[in-house]
Amino acid sequence: MSIQSNEEDSFMMQQQIEGRNAVIEAYRAGKVIDKLFVQDGCQDGPVLTIKREAKKHDTFIKYVSKERLDQMSETGKHQGVIATIAAYNYSEVEDILRIARDKNEDPFIFILDGIEDPHNLGAIIRTANLCGAHGVIIPKNHAASLTATVARTSAGALNYTPVARVTNITRCIEELKKEGLWFVCADMDGETMYKLNLKGPIGLVIGNEGEGVSRLVRESCDFRAGIPMKGDIDSLNASVAAGVLAYEIVRQRLQ
Repeated sequence: MSIQSNEEDSFMMQQQIEGRNAVIEAYRAGKVIDKLFVQDGCQDGPVLTIKREAKKHDTFIKYVSKERLDQMSETGKHQGVIATIAAYNYSEVEDILRIARDKNEDPFIFILDGIEDPHNLGAIIRTANLCGAHGVIIPKNHAASLTATVARTSAGALNYTPVARVTNITRCIEELKKEGLWFVCADMDGETMYKLNLKGPIGLVIGNEGEGVSRLVRESCDFRAGIPMKGDIDSLNASVAAGVLAYEIVRQRLQ
């Protein structure tokens, strides 16, 4: 299934708000707008107000044609604007660190750099829960968000594993380094994971399904971990790679 199809399937499972006044009121009521779809060329007063609110709240805006909005619309009265509300509430990065402190454990955090497929995101959240990670951090833009598809794929893990969204993954890594964490990213050209010391406060960075970890994020990491592969193809699914690396971290933490 293509990423575009996954995005459309996820959209249909989210709560959506249509119409200019409805979207403005949603922002004023403090609702977490996950994505904002705006008709190309709309520049009147109410739409500009919505766009200002979106910028203030770091909402991802996607400009689409009127025909696309007509297809998305449930009421036929979208007025050039449709917003989606996250299926689950997001946590803060500090909430994740607090969980580790409360358990008297070294922080173990998943950092996802642009995972776009909601099924992959749900599977990774499930793995994060099962391997004892304290939370997951995702970017606000250009990545899958907490849709009903993600919740279903996580097999309930989303109810127990906090997910935080940040504007800039690289900046988040630098801030977490000040808290004593160090970071390892999945990289086909990295040193074999079995040779790395993966103990202590750690962030595991998993990259985009097609391009892997982006250059700036990779350069922010302390280590690059490669997974030994003996087959005829050269890469693993993002969620599988996350599981393999996560359980090497678990193995070392249990020693």
